[in-house]
Amino acid sequence: MPARIYQRPKNAMQSGKARLDEWILDFAPAEARRPDPLMGWPGSGDTQAQVQLTFPSSAAAQAYAGKYGIEAEVHGTPPRKLKLQTYADNFR
Repeated sequence: MPARIYQRPKNAMQSGKARLDEWILDFAPAEARRPDPLMGWPGSGDTQAQVQLTFPSSAAAQAYAGKYGIEAEVHGTPPRKLKLQTYADNFR
């Protein structure tokens, strides 16, 4: 079952940087989602898609995947770009 390992992205709605150093292992869905016949909500019988494991580093996540034979692909984190400007720049 393939999985992906990535670093938690910063929440765009908040300025805090808590839990940004965590790495996450997510499993890819094994089957397609289909509408429930009674309610119409999408769902599937795949319980692995609900599992999200967190690790302190990328190496720890890769070691876990290697230990249990999980095919994992590591996605690097793009560098953060800060746009530094002063209030006076609004009037130039």
